[in-house]
Amino acid sequence: MTEQLRRVTRALLSVSDKSGLIEFARALADQGVELVSTGGTAKAIAAAGLKVRDVSELTGFPEMMDGRVKTLHPKVHGGLLAIRDNKEHASAMASHGIAPIDLLVVNLYPFEATVDKGAGFEECIENIDIGGPAMIRAAAKNHDDVAVVVEANDYQAVLDELAAHKGATSLGLRRRLAAKAYARTAAYDAAISNWFAVQLDTKAPDFRAFGGKLIQSLRYGENPHQTAAFYATPEKRPGVATSRQLQGKELSYNNINDTDAAYECVGEFDPQRTAACVIVKHANPCGVAEGPDLATAYARALACDSTSAYGGIIAVNRTLDADAARAIIGIFTEVIIAPDATEEAISIIAGRRNLRLLLAGGLPNARATGLTAKTVAGGLLVQSRDNAVIEDMNLKVATKRAPTDAELRDLKFAFRVAKHVKSNTIIYAKDLATVGIGAGQMSRVDSARIAARKALDAAAELKLAEPLTKGSVVASDAFFPFADGMLACIEAGATAVIQPGGSMRDDEVIKAADEHGIAMVFTGVRHFRH
Repeated sequence: MTEQLRRVTRALLSVSDKSGLIEFARALADQGVELVSTGGTAKAIAAAGLKVRDVSELTGFPEMMDGRVKTLHPKVHGGLLAIRDNKEHASAMASHGIAPIDLLVVNLYPFEATVDKGAGFEECIENIDIGGPAMIRAAAKNHDDVAVVVEANDYQAVLDELAAHKGATSLGLRRRLAAKAYARTAAYDAAISNWFAVQLDTKAPDFRAFGGKLIQSLRYGENPHQTAAFYATPEKRPGVATSRQLQGKELSYNNINDTDAAYECVGEFDPQRTAACVIVKHANPCGVAEGPDLATAYARALACDSTSAYGGIIAVNRTLDADAARAIIGIFTEVIIAPDATEEAISIIAGRRNLRLLLAGGLPNARATGLTAKTVAGGLLVQSRDNAVIEDMNLKVATKRAPTDAELRDLKFAFRVAKHVKSNTIIYAKDLATVGIGAGQMSRVDSARIAARKALDAAAELKLAEPLTKGSVVASDAFFPFADGMLACIEAGATAVIQPGGSMRDDEVIKAADEHGIAMVFTGVRHFRH
């Protein structure tokens, strides 16, 4: 590919975000570039003492319809789309008085920000840009001759090329800018179409698109031979994407995935009611606990499986304080994520240079609606977020014995955690702390046995006379298809069970529970997580 330099003689600037605009416009003017602009952009450039031509002078038409129509004109699109070396195009330009536009600078009406602030329907509609995307796509299509800039971050790259090439841009830069331009309009249209789907309560629109803006390129993906990057979507849900990293090396793909899992889980626990801590390893919680304070919650979560917690991710639901920070740095940890942190806690964490500390600015709302998506070969699976919470469920006692108040409290805790563990899931809990977690097994019986085995290991490490599953309660993310899975839990020492119910063999399972004096509660809600 040759440089194919194209001199910039005329630039059309129309931006809603005016960051860096005046400095950029002044630098273009210094290069002898004629400035053409619209509305508020033209006023800002003129106010800075720069010569600027209003687009209405170029088109011969005034802006009209509250600014809806100003750049949708042949003299604009002809100037962008004309192939400079094509004789017929050149003849048409000459015949119709169309001047070439060599550089287009447009950032779009702030539709995403308007939606994010909770604006009404009509205001959101008015912030859908029409002329901007049309010009961007036209300029990007004709990138052999025209450079298009859609965000201020690229101003300097353009100026550097103009300086290096005596007022011209290279084909390489124009192609990179064109690729970004199409990605930007695609993400913009995706935000609009998804907003419309919500407004119209359309569960499965005929076309579904997702778009995002690059947060960072990652060193690699799940494995070193895979490439990866992290993008922010228009959804402003507190978590890794909204967080501020105070210290530590760059997050990896697996760090981001695991941190998201931890923070979504800890978001189930109301910080006004209790302090809570979640420890995650390989996207599964390996310890979750409530407590009167974060340090206590962390210690109790760690006791569930301190071996797996090594090199894990810690999420807390309150401002990280000094006591919790001191406790957490006792073992090697990859990431801590919290809504906020005290200055003392930040100072303590700073002593562990490689430990990442993320402050998310809030907690994810467990009840909030939203979409999740995953790819399959040749397709995209999209579903609504699992926003069912135990407090909103109509619990039904299925056995002769009802759970005690203490058992019911722990059953609700365990089911809250089960929502965030890979299926098949079994959670043993006692005194508002997990004491055994079985995750991701093909058989629910195996999950029950693995969780019980982990509890035995934890008891040995803590020098306890018996595992904490003795006298615990148990949660299952889905129904027990047979009584064997529940019997394995009873064998481990569970005294009460919470599960969705709905199996063809519910009667068999209930009968077995009654025979062992076990209390069992049905939620009517399943929490599969794959």
